[in-house]
Amino acid sequence: MDATMKRRDFLKTAAAVGAGTIAGSPELLANAGRLGAQGKVRPVVIASANGMKATARAMEIIQGGGDALDAVIAGVNIVEDDPNDMSVGYGGLPNEEGVVELDSSVMHGPTGRGGAVASLRNIKNPSKVARLVMERTDHVLLVGEGALRFAKAHGFKEEELLTDAAREVWLRWRESHSTKDDWLPPHDLETKDVGHNLDEFFRTTGTINCNGLDLRGNISGVTTTSGLAFKIPGRVGDSPILGAGLYVDNAVGAAGSTGRGEANLLSCSSVMIVEYMRAGKSPEEACLQACKRIAEQTRMKRLLDENGRPSFNVNFYAINKKGEYGGAAIWSGSYYAVNTGEAESRKMECAYLYKREKGS
Repeated sequence: MDATMKRRDFLKTAAAVGAGTIAGSPELLANAGRLGAQGKVRPVVIASANGMKATARAMEIIQGGGDALDAVIAGVNIVEDDPNDMSVGYGGLPNEEGVVELDSSVMHGPTGRGGAVASLRNIKNPSKVARLVMERTDHVLLVGEGALRFAKAHGFKEEELLTDAAREVWLRWRESHSTKDDWLPPHDLETKDVGHNLDEFFRTTGTINCNGLDLRGNISGVTTTSGLAFKIPGRVGDSPILGAGLYVDNAVGAAGSTGRGEANLLSCSSVMIVEYMRAGKSPEEACLQACKRIAEQTRMKRLLDENGRPSFNVNFYAINKKGEYGGAAIWSGSYYAVNTGEAESRKMECAYLYKREKGS
């Protein structure tokens, strides 16, 4: 081999090392595939129930040879950009002051890295910013004003995230959650207890989690949310916390969650689900075990029903290295989206601890 060829090979190798900071670089992915994939890989993408389009898009990218992280982020971007999903991204329901604050985390299995942002305002794709935190900083989590400045430094444009529809929901909540303040809903001379109609509102805790296993046998995941509707400004749930709202181990599997973030933060369930799978449990069994763990840890009476069961719900979604998948929730009636390579995604019912009574 001549000197020119040797120099070319050297530059190619050096470029591959440099590209190691970019999750989707071809050189890195090829190396990761040799390390990760053993035999034929059965690709799979799983997401929360609002991820039907996300799982289909992610599988399309995976079947085209794409990296799982590229795939799942592209999938959830569909939901982040959708103003009709009021729990994620653009159009998400705001905090109690009417400001939309977004959280997200990503993990890239083959490199073992992760990144996250919390309380990010004015940027509708927090999953993309979380990825940049992973790729372009020595940190894992950026929050608030610092996260916004970082996003702007990388070319993200600020925009208003509060849609007219979300603003209307927020105003109705603001006007109706108390008779003790000066915010009033429309009323007439005969109206009594004006402003007291809190039962009308379901405080949205929706999120989207999406995890994928690609053709190289590598696993990645993302969770993104606008958080609890009408929250105290600055509140952060489990979604941007690695080990709680998302966790990936390329040798085992991935797990993520939606639902009451506070309960999951106290339990760090996603990392526990991965460990349960490492110990031999199936994805569904591992998710169900995480639900049991939360139920056992919940002792505050205000969070329990008359039978001592959690009055809230938490949902988990998981895949393992073999391409098996499953989901579970504390209460029945929850679903998840899954795509194993078919043209359309399927909606599957989660396993559950407790069955809801009709009408409850």
